[in-house]
Amino acid sequence: MIHYILQFLAFQLLFLVVYDLFLKKETFFNINRGFLLITPIVSLLVPFIKIPVIEKNVPAEFAVTLPPIVLEGEPSLNGLTHAYTGGMVNLSTLWWVGVGLSMLFFLYKLYKIYRLKRTGEISKTGRITLIKLPNTDVAFTFFKTIFLGTDLSETQQKHIVMHEQVHANQHHSIDLLYFEVLRILFWFNPLVYVYQKRMVSLQEFIADAEVAKQQNKKDYYQSLLSQVFQTEKISFINTFFNHSLIKNRIVMLQKSKSKNIFKLKYLLLIPIVGGMLLYSSCTQNASAQDADNNFVSASQEESEILQNIAELKESIAKKGEMTPEEEDALKVLYVLTNPDGLETDAYQDVKDKVHIPFGVIQKVPVYPGCEGLSAEASKKCFTKKVSTLVGKEFNTKVAGPEVNGKQRIVVKFTIGRDGTVKNIAANAKHIELREEAERVLKTLPKMIPGEHQGKKVGVEYSLPILFDIK
Repeated sequence: MIHYILQFLAFQLLFLVVYDLFLKKETFFNINRGFLLITPIVSLLVPFIKIPVIEKNVPAEFAVTLPPIVLEGEPSLNGLTHAYTGGMVNLSTLWWVGVGLSMLFFLYKLYKIYRLKRTGEISKTGRITLIKLPNTDVAFTFFKTIFLGTDLSETQQKHIVMHEQVHANQHHSIDLLYFEVLRILFWFNPLVYVYQKRMVSLQEFIADAEVAKQQNKKDYYQSLLSQVFQTEKISFINTFFNHSLIKNRIVMLQKSKSKNIFKLKYLLLIPIVGGMLLYSSCTQNASAQDADNNFVSASQEESEILQNIAELKESIAKKGEMTPEEEDALKVLYVLTNPDGLETDAYQDVKDKVHIPFGVIQKVPVYPGCEGLSAEASKKCFTKKVSTLVGKEFNTKVAGPEVNGKQRIVVKFTIGRDGTVKNIAANAKHIELREEAERVLKTLPKMIPGEHQGKKVGVEYSLPILFDIK
């Protein structure tokens, strides 16, 4: 989840940088409006889009790393479940608290508009509702309703109504409410607020441009500069006057219409989105990998692989012969790298030694009790069952008095073609902890084995176990 959040934040930041550097000053207002509306959603969706061709060409890991199991004190079933899921529960709770507070603030802003509406004098002009507010010089729009202070002069009111009608007719309030929803759901994301601010500026440029077509630009400049109107501080209303925007609005009014050739700038989106898809496809399994290098096979550069092959050939030539174990190892490598895979003749000789990478296996092993679930649900069920068993069976008291503080054990094991757990090997600082981890993993039940190309195959796993001995 953290990796996903970092991805969509990075993608949104990249889109905003492109907008500010290349698009913001152009007069293609409607295209820019679409850009600001679409790119936040694109940023959220791209991390989920995987390109099979890219995935197949990315070296897959030969062991899947399960989420760490955290043990605190004397383990028990309930204690482990709480310790293992506590971080996620806390993050989930924090997110819901933020959403709740954001929603309350949003409802408060709606109430402010409702309260203003009740104090004003309501009149209709076509499909537009005009509400005149006594003893104020406010001026803003919310959907088809224009709020106008009675302290404004008739000339000012005329210019303001023309301007605000553009906001109403082009449904600008929907755009701002769209960002309000994003602000509620992703209250922790500062880039959503930046997006909304950019949209507010763009909407003012759109309204100014439309009004300038209907009257003299010089008169309109004077109406902009004539008075600093007070406005309600509500993020999803279109206020006629925003002090920080006045200079930019006048500059944009004076700007000549952008040449159509400059629309080619929007082609920048093609390599940018392509790069995002490439990155998200290449990192599909990255979030599932543990940082421990003892058991996870790292992908090598092509030049290093060729060098290793050359060294292997030289070593075999010098030795003149290979042991049966060495021959089997070469056959396993041949099976895993051959396009025919398990259909090769060599597979029958080493079928008990071939372990299919978890990232490409067609059907993962199934823990007893997790049958009949979807692939993703089966993985989660597998993780939960293993975590529960380890938490229940692991005896932290086996460690001697010299063992204290935070301890980390990484256990590597294989679920074989027959579904049994084998090749268990633990890596820890203290031998007592290694032996206890290996003992506990031996209590895992027989699984439904994984399958690939219609054949039962072995799959390797790496399981970190973390706990604090006090």
